[in-house]
Amino acid sequence: MTGPESTPGPSLPGFPAPAGFPAPPLPAFPGGTAVSALKVYDWEAADGLCGGSPHLHTVSSEAYLVTGGSGRVQTLSMTGAAEHDLSPGSLLWFSPGTVHRLVNTDSLALNVIMSNAGLPEAGDAVLTFPPHVLADPELYAANATLPGREEGEDVVAAAARRRRDLALEGYAELREAMAVEGPSSLARFHQAAAALVRPKVAKWRGIWEDKVRADVEATARALDALEHGSAETLSGAAVARAHPRPGPAGYGMCGRLSTWQPPLPA
Repeated sequence: MTGPESTPGPSLPGFPAPAGFPAPPLPAFPGGTAVSALKVYDWEAADGLCGGSPHLHTVSSEAYLVTGGSGRVQTLSMTGAAEHDLSPGSLLWFSPGTVHRLVNTDSLALNVIMSNAGLPEAGDAVLTFPPHVLADPELYAANATLPGREEGEDVVAAAARRRRDLALEGYAELREAMAVEGPSSLARFHQAAAALVRPKVAKWRGIWEDKVRADVEATARALDALEHGSAETLSGAAVARAHPRPGPAGYGMCGRLSTWQPPLPA
């Protein structure tokens, strides 16, 4: 993903900063968000559907902007179970705690926009593994963590598929429980997810303060300056560009994931 990193950068080639004005830092990606490109897995599961691993995010909201193909996303929220069709141009988003499963019916590809850049990469997601796995942090980590790319594409792909299938086992149980008990079953899963990620929260807070909170505070300073008739905060005007990370796409929870490197001067 691209995140909101701000890196002091040089003046643009051929256009040095005017005298008395230092070169501004590179701007962060807008709004403390992150973006990645996803090609949803076409692996068939036990229920005959192709797609990714059901999971939720404990802190971050997520949006899907479909760029190609077709499919749907199954969701479990406090309003119940639902399915949402996806086709090119579809834009759908959901808040933390929403369990979501992407289903690929025809080469589904989309851009994923996440709030709280840095937190999803730091483990903000919890897969819908069966309850006995969720209750054991070591067992959860053993099933959720993929081998390194040095192990080879086939090894990593097989592990990602096993992870997906285990998440689908727990997802099927959760979906059935919701049909009988309603939102209370989802609330129990929420509690299990919260207990699982609790040890990570201190680290997450540091990431959030350095990135997202800093971005919000920059907006507050800009509003204060403009309210007093000052253009001081506009002196940071600059342009940045990110280039795709080299190499093959990674194995994400829902599909092959392509991301961008930290920004450079445009």
